[in-house]
Amino acid sequence: MAENCVRKLFVEICNAKNLMPKDGQGTASAYAIVDFDGQRRRTKTKFRDLNPQWDEKHEFLVHDTETMESEILEVNLYNDKKMGKRSTFLGKVKLAGSTFAKSGSETLVYYPLEKRSVFSQIKGELGLKIYYIDEDPPAGGVSESDQKPETVTPVAEEKPPENQEGKVAEVKEEEKKEEEKPKEEPKAEEKSSENPPENSKPEESPAVEPEKPAEVENPPIAHTEKPMKMQKAKSEAEKRGDLSVNGLELRSLSNDRSRSAYDLVDRMPFLYVRVVKAKRESSEGGSSIYAKLVIGTHSIKTKSQSEKDWDQVFAFDKEGLNSTSLEVSVWAEEKKENEDHLTENCLGTVSFDLQEVPKRVPPDSPLAPQWYSLESEKSPGNDVMLAVWLGTQADEAFQEAWQSDSGGLIPETRAKVYLSPKLWYLRLTVIQTQDLQFASKSEPKTRNLELYVKGQLGPQVFKTGRTSVGSANPTWNEDLVFVAAEPFEPFLVVTVEDLTNGQSVGQAKIQMASIEKRTDDWTDTKSRWFNLVGDENHPYTGRIHLRICLEGGYHVLDEAAHVISDVRAAAKQLTKPPIGLLEVGIRGATNLLPVKTKDGTRGTIDAYVVAKYGPKWVRTRTILDRFNPRWNEQYTWDVYDPCTVLTIGVFDNGRYNRENDAALKQPGKDLRIGKVRIRLSTLDANQVYSTSYSLTVLLPTGAKKMGDLEISVRFTCSSWLSLIQSYSTPMLPRMHYIRPLGPAQQDILRHTAMRIVTTRLSRSEPAMGQEVVQYMLDSDTHVWSMRRSKANWFRVVGCLSRAVSLARWFDGIRTWIHPPTSILVHVLLIAVVLCPNLILPTIFMYAFLILTLRFRYRHRHSHNMDPRLSYVDFVSADELDEEFDGFPTTRSGDQIRIRYDRLRALGGRAQVLLGDVAAQGERLEALFNWRDPRATGIFVVLCLAASLLFYAVPFKVFLLGFGFYYLRHPRFRDDMPSVPANFFRRLPSLSDQII
Repeated sequence: MAENCVRKLFVEICNAKNLMPKDGQGTASAYAIVDFDGQRRRTKTKFRDLNPQWDEKHEFLVHDTETMESEILEVNLYNDKKMGKRSTFLGKVKLAGSTFAKSGSETLVYYPLEKRSVFSQIKGELGLKIYYIDEDPPAGGVSESDQKPETVTPVAEEKPPENQEGKVAEVKEEEKKEEEKPKEEPKAEEKSSENPPENSKPEESPAVEPEKPAEVENPPIAHTEKPMKMQKAKSEAEKRGDLSVNGLELRSLSNDRSRSAYDLVDRMPFLYVRVVKAKRESSEGGSSIYAKLVIGTHSIKTKSQSEKDWDQVFAFDKEGLNSTSLEVSVWAEEKKENEDHLTENCLGTVSFDLQEVPKRVPPDSPLAPQWYSLESEKSPGNDVMLAVWLGTQADEAFQEAWQSDSGGLIPETRAKVYLSPKLWYLRLTVIQTQDLQFASKSEPKTRNLELYVKGQLGPQVFKTGRTSVGSANPTWNEDLVFVAAEPFEPFLVVTVEDLTNGQSVGQAKIQMASIEKRTDDWTDTKSRWFNLVGDENHPYTGRIHLRICLEGGYHVLDEAAHVISDVRAAAKQLTKPPIGLLEVGIRGATNLLPVKTKDGTRGTIDAYVVAKYGPKWVRTRTILDRFNPRWNEQYTWDVYDPCTVLTIGVFDNGRYNRENDAALKQPGKDLRIGKVRIRLSTLDANQVYSTSYSLTVLLPTGAKKMGDLEISVRFTCSSWLSLIQSYSTPMLPRMHYIRPLGPAQQDILRHTAMRIVTTRLSRSEPAMGQEVVQYMLDSDTHVWSMRRSKANWFRVVGCLSRAVSLARWFDGIRTWIHPPTSILVHVLLIAVVLCPNLILPTIFMYAFLILTLRFRYRHRHSHNMDPRLSYVDFVSADELDEEFDGFPTTRSGDQIRIRYDRLRALGGRAQVLLGDVAAQGERLEALFNWRDPRATGIFVVLCLAASLLFYAVPFKVFLLGFGFYYLRHPRFRDDMPSVPANFFRRLPSLSDQII
């Protein structure tokens, strides 16, 4: 964006809903005051209306486009004091500039009204449309109206004219009153009546500058002196050319470069050589020259240029250098008249001792290149311009430099940052069709037609249910939901098809750019009629009634639900400010195992790391042919919810071609090395976790440890209040609960979104392989796996083990295994029965004490994927082969038969278990339905006796008697089942009626 671009912010105040009555008569006369960047606007008053409709648009000037995201827009609603005793506060809305949308993508959003203090009685919502427009400045430079505040206004403030002194004094008095009123509002609000920051005439502007014309719409009211001072300071800064930066900004810049950028990783020393250009003593036209750098066994050439400069930077890993000297030579490629091939002539060499190379640490300025004379006996007088220094990976030149540890300038081995496409839900509501014209007019009468509507968005195809054509206007009223990714497909195709003959009746193409966006369910998009077009002979075959919208109130799930990393809604207007910052330092890996062979003689690995959180993917550079690679790269993410998961995967790069493998045209696939997941809610805030995680990958031959990954993680919390408050808010946006999607539909949309993200990232340059994206997103969690089923079963058993342990302990009390404990339980029973009001306080006090004591024994390191919990060590080879088998299966018939028999055996056990659970409920139901008359008669008599008993015996006495009877000594207990258990087991069930 150009620096001289003028940005304007437009705030359209549409309406409000369900306001709190504040005029003492059950209504409210509301008006709004909008404040942004020292500017204020006011709406009209809507008298006696709890659901006012304004539809007013207000314009604000953005003074600084770079800091707009940090500005706050505040909208306050007040009740007009003309309709009540005093003006009262109705609520406010505060929005950060980061939620403002560009013109064309704005939508109506309803924001809940916030309280100003604890004692405020506020309810309702405010509908706003907020967007900004970037306009080019006038061709002649700054207009006269823009120059007035700089020239006329300061003079008028120093020496105002005599006829305006009274007006200026009145304006200052009004400004002082406005500054005093907000200070008095909290006290007045406790009395449920408070003054708004304005004058007594709500529909008139209280302070109008003399030089402003009267016909300006929405004039600012009650300007304070602070914005004027800011404008003066800004104009002075513009006159100076913005050459000065304050000390705080300098410190922040230096911290970002030196400390914050790489404080979680180790500094890696690199030798930097920047070769700019060469100068020849005798220039010969047509010859091209290049520079050659030699450090021991390392040798690299620059591009061969004839007239242009090289201006290339080379970064050599200092640990991989095997020499203490650097030689830079310049060579000329010349072609003689009688020879076809080029001859190379050395123009000279310059040497550097690496012990004397200067060091540079950011934020130092870049080292200036210098001219060095080339030593040569054949062609003296040649010079080369270059710079040599020792730096780290924090150097600005590192990202674009030729890197020795990652193969140079190979695109597939460079560090990159990828972004997932922004996803929306597209809701297509098919209402009905009219005036359908079939190929033959007599065809609908001769047979019963069945029609359905098919919607297609790119490769996605969804169909409605069938409907019989009793008339020419069949009705569906069904919703079809698609996943749309930005940039959108050009058209949404809707087709009406005949199921009986498989032919299309007609289709309509809807442009995606014309589809409306909505953020909630308050407003329904307008339905529209679209003409159906057939073949060339039938340009009009009817019309279809549709309602289409892009749902911005949902979060499109593109990863497994248990490893979700982002829960924000698709609409930018609903995005809340981040609550913290996640910093991840990828240090290195150790003891990696070889996964391929090099030169057919020895094993090797070319490892790189992919980290994914939210829509941001990062990929480190590929370290070639090292079993202990060191990346030492650091990345940051904004955190919007603490209950999210960071996923880090390690892969072997098989997609790049070495120089000696130029014949290899088709790139291979990247192999899995292992994966690490870290849940942010398990991390302490503002603490660094430097841990080595084991990398375990599941192969068809079994689980295999591939090495260890060293990373450092820090979760920085910017606001503890926001962090704690996030635990009380829903995980997903509001639309997921107001208008939820079905489980089956949600699962289909999730896998559709996964395919879209995989396709888009694989089309990047360099491409991120589909196997990498699918592994990071866990796209195979829905596939049947015996191993996962066993793991989930043992997870259920582990959760129930606590209850089983408690039951065993209580059985030990009941059987008097430890008599002192049983006696204490009897005493506790007496205390509980006699003082029931102490039950809940005692339970919560015990919970507080136990949890406080367990705080000392909490896990002090972040958790990782557990191979034992995943049940990878106790799985057979056939079960692993079944898990890695595709869908549909490609195995032989005998293997499928064995697996099917095994699945039938497990299904038989589950079938018996379900039948036993159902039988218990049927027995209880049979007791009340007189299926067994004798049993039900006995139960009726017992109910009558129990009612008479409880009329005579107090309930506390019954509890004591029952407790002592249940905890009686084994000497007084029979080994046979109790009478109630025998009675319940004899009740009939419906098992005998199953065929």
